[in-house]
Amino acid sequence: MWPVTTADDKMARVLVVDDSRMVRASIIKHIRGRFDAREEPDGEAGWEALLVDPAIDLVVTDIGMPRLDGFGLLERIRGSKVARVRNLPVVIISGDEDENARERALKLGANGFIPKGVGTVELLATLDSLVRLAKTQNELEESRAALARQSPQDPETGLVTGGYLEHHGEQAMAESRRRETEIAALVIELDQFDKLVERYGLHVVELIGRKISKIVTGRIRAEDSLSKHSPSQFALLSPGIDMTSSCAFALRLRASLEKLVMAYREERIRVTVTIGVANSAVDGKGKVSEMLAAARARVQQGQRQGGNCVVSDRGLVDQATLSGSTTRLCSIDAALRHLRAGTSKEVEARLPDIVGTLMPLLELIESRLHCGLPLEQLEQYQYKPETGSDEMDGTQTTI
Repeated sequence: MWPVTTADDKMARVLVVDDSRMVRASIIKHIRGRFDAREEPDGEAGWEALLVDPAIDLVVTDIGMPRLDGFGLLERIRGSKVARVRNLPVVIISGDEDENARERALKLGANGFIPKGVGTVELLATLDSLVRLAKTQNELEESRAALARQSPQDPETGLVTGGYLEHHGEQAMAESRRRETEIAALVIELDQFDKLVERYGLHVVELIGRKISKIVTGRIRAEDSLSKHSPSQFALLSPGIDMTSSCAFALRLRASLEKLVMAYREERIRVTVTIGVANSAVDGKGKVSEMLAAARARVQQGQRQGGNCVVSDRGLVDQATLSGSTTRLCSIDAALRHLRAGTSKEVEARLPDIVGTLMPLLELIESRLHCGLPLEQLEQYQYKPETGSDEMDGTQTTI
């Protein structure tokens, strides 16, 4: 019989994980000549092999083993950030386990079962079909990735692709230089990603990511671009936005997500995010990739300090430091630049401060021209408090 090969025409490699040397030897004897084989005595050793051996195409594992059992190994595989590991077919060697154990293995992502003492024909048929299926899926994923690189929109998330974000961002950067405006870059990272995957599984964490994506999308402008760069990370580009406004948005978003309760089956899941903020003018960056790199570095800085925070060029951002920045940066020139860039919402958000800055001038104009300026109304407006609490305060949603 011909050997089973991978996409690069190499013999497919099977990792056999079982604490019984006899079981391992038996399986390897059955598949010799059709598959290359590697064996490990427990789940921990099997996991280490997966991390260092990219040639492994399929895993055959027992359930009851020392150090790390088959369930634990399967959870790690399906929760891995490395797509090569996460998408590997996994076959469970079934012995005297009850139906609950088999059901649990299937829920964790097992692709099939083989009984101990299985015959050569049945074993080869199972492994052969799974390797061929994985090969087809990989080819499909590569085709989808190639298509996504050519498309401005990721068909899976509905967001712009990473390639389009940078391409469109470079155009926006050129436009901002002509208009003498700024561009903000935010990187939004889900905190404790690995622990969430370990506890709830990758599928649930991906649903959480979709919920975060939906929330962010509902709060940004048409001219902003949001992209998903990894299962735990989003990037946002906002033309015409200064550092202070970006930090204010990031603080509101962080607070909203912290208050959100997501229900999954009987679980109540709370998540937090760390947001890194960069700005073309403040950071002196001329490329989108440089701004995103600066924002990612700030995310890492924030997560080293515990996460659930916003980090800018000056470090951790809170409402007190932001209020001081707002007072200092509220210039008429900045407001006019926003209006010329078509970002009137940013001006509207700071109208009370702008009115306060203009009050002495408006009072002088009224004293000379007596043109009926509503000074009393404007005087009250400049002290107008921010409206209410966040609309998502205490919200519960189902994923």
